[in-house]
Amino acid sequence: MEKITTYNIFNYLLPGIIFVILLEYFLEISLIIENNFVGAFLYYFIGMTISRIGSLIIAPIIRWTKLIKYAKYKDYIPASIKDSKIELLSEVNNMYRTFMTLFFVLLLAKLYFVIEAELGFLITTSKTLLIVGLTILYIFSYRKQTSFVKERVEANN
Repeated sequence: MEKITTYNIFNYLLPGIIFVILLEYFLEISLIIENNFVGAFLYYFIGMTISRIGSLIIAPIIRWTKLIKYAKYKDYIPASIKDSKIELLSEVNNMYRTFMTLFFVLLLAKLYFVIEAELGFLITTSKTLLIVGLTILYIFSYRKQTSFVKERVEANN
């Protein structure tokens, strides 16, 4: 519990909780867990998954549209050492991206259920598609995180 940071709370747990609440409100799908301990882990995982979608899919799309220009990661490391506020600003920036992604995923969920109503075969394959999608998402998340670790190691050598 002592390893939980504000980043974890505002980028994973809070978006997970809000997603579950909005999913029930807009799509009448309840993922609310009565056991708060188990629920916290589920909401954290949902929020982390939304964050990963934002990092791996939404951010590159926004970068491609040139709506936002990013600093190079190699420049971020020394700058954040000189100015500690950069890390906080980056955390808030990531929170905005996660919330943007949360609303995008809600729209996708709504679209999925509209399509599912028309195409009955999705009902029988939706759980398999979810597992395959999550596996692919976390493979690429692992790859991206490994590259960040590698860049930090190289920057310190």
